[in-house]
Amino acid sequence: MTQETDKPLDEGQQPQAEGTETEQATGEEQLPEVELASEVARLEAELSEQRDAVLRAKAEADNIRRRAAQDVEKAHKFALEKFAGDLLPIADSLERALELGDVNNEALKPMLEGIELTLKSFHSAVNKYGLEEVNPVGQPFNPELHQAMAMQPSTEHPANTVLNVVQKGYSLNGRLLRPAMVVVTTAG
Repeated sequence: MTQETDKPLDEGQQPQAEGTETEQATGEEQLPEVELASEVARLEAELSEQRDAVLRAKAEADNIRRRAAQDVEKAHKFALEKFAGDLLPIADSLERALELGDVNNEALKPMLEGIELTLKSFHSAVNKYGLEEVNPVGQPFNPELHQAMAMQPSTEHPANTVLNVVQKGYSLNGRLLRPAMVVVTTAG
């Protein structure tokens, strides 16, 4: 024992451990270089795996966020689809009333004007929310937008042209809500 260990300790003084810090550090450094190199390689591989996992998790989170934003946008855009579909028979009835009304009858003129104004008001209100008419008279038949109800020969129009619209179609923000029911020409 040295003299320092024989002396009584003052208050707050800690006994010294055998061996100094430099001796302990050199003890740790005595691992063979091969073991250190393999440990470094293992840690680098683990770090690389963790980086890949973090990048994948970040990409997945970004994809989920983007899909959620698209779903919310579609929900806002097409939330009125069922409601708008339920309104279409009302527009059809108003249009039919205008077609069948006798414009020469003076007693019916105010009523027909009121129906016409109501129909215009209806169309302007639903147009604000993205509901648009599909009225393809004179256009080529498009099976994605039109439903052929009948075929009629015509020498005035080319084949597969919409000759008459039986019932107008509607689209909501570019998505077909109801196809237009049409009469299509055939070659004369």
